[in-house]
Amino acid sequence: MISLRVILCAATFAAAPVASFAATCGGNFNSWMSALKSEAVSKGHSKSDVNRFFKSARIDPKVIRADRSQGVFRLTFSEFAARSISSGRMNNGKRNMGKYKNTFAKIQKKYGVQPAVLTAFWALETDYGAVQGNFNTLNALITLSHDCRRPELFRPQIFALIELWKRGDFSPTKTKGAWAGEIGMVQMLPEDILHRGVDGDGDGRVRLKTSAPDALHTGGRLLKDLGWNANQPWLVEVTVPKNLDWSETGLDKQKPVSYWASKGVKARGVKMPSGNLKASLMLPQGRKGPAFLALPNFFTYFEWNKSLVYVSTAAYFATRLNGAPPFNKGKPDPALSDAGMKSLQKKLKARGHDVGKVDGILGAKTRAAVQKEQKRLGFPADAWPTKAFVAKL
Repeated sequence: MISLRVILCAATFAAAPVASFAATCGGNFNSWMSALKSEAVSKGHSKSDVNRFFKSARIDPKVIRADRSQGVFRLTFSEFAARSISSGRMNNGKRNMGKYKNTFAKIQKKYGVQPAVLTAFWALETDYGAVQGNFNTLNALITLSHDCRRPELFRPQIFALIELWKRGDFSPTKTKGAWAGEIGMVQMLPEDILHRGVDGDGDGRVRLKTSAPDALHTGGRLLKDLGWNANQPWLVEVTVPKNLDWSETGLDKQKPVSYWASKGVKARGVKMPSGNLKASLMLPQGRKGPAFLALPNFFTYFEWNKSLVYVSTAAYFATRLNGAPPFNKGKPDPALSDAGMKSLQKKLKARGHDVGKVDGILGAKTRAAVQKEQKRLGFPADAWPTKAFVAKL
């Protein structure tokens, strides 16, 4: 199970400025809890309700360990996809798409989100509901809110939990989920459940842990709210000519599909999207590896999760469930080791590039910096760092 929205987009909640949360995290836990309770009372909850709700709250060290060990995002796209998309998951996905055919049809009609897209999320998040996490949700959010890494994300979720508790849809002692506080079959944060929860099965309640229709309807509504373009494609695998101008590739550059077609880019195993749609040519492992046209809906995935390897895999998995063939792995140059990637990031920073945190992850900022340096040094500017490039740098 992978926590979907740990690297969050601000679109899902009204976040206060980060600086304003600095004073509301860390320090003595009892003092911090007293301040949290006072804030809950200031939001209109009675003191007795607040004391009852937080009676069992505590720090969970396992949550901090989980937060610090997200090494899975250092895998290449091919490695992550191979690990995440098994034949069993594919088969179960197709069975569930058939089992909930009517539910998916309603979701697509109302929100414009295709069945395969939601099914892929459902698979990657919880294996179709089988593995929803065993962390006490309140304690997970208490722990992450007290921790001073991202209080602007996690603290507001606690107050959403109080509202869900008052509705009868949450238990401070019994409700469990992901280490990052997400709940249910498609792993939703409490504020999303509170404001976007949908009763998909018509029983009058929103039960994302036990009702697939509720979870899928809620996921469809969230994607629509995040900007999903109704019934448009999201990702198409392509073949690319060897003489392409590689500096034009990357998610930060978008051109009409017709432009890419004029350069010799061709869809592989499926129809080419409409020529009027904008698309980026994405090379997750450089010009020698797999290639995809990323369409506007692909970027909505980043409103759900910021990891490129996760987003690419989720989007690709959805194309497979939609009938596309397995991608062509190609013969990409080997990825740098974790130490090698960190060394690269340090070199790029020394040259004045903003790569963000030196974390060993080939993220968007690091890729952009690599591409600029490749072009400067005369390497094919495909944003995939090789050992030869690092040595030259």
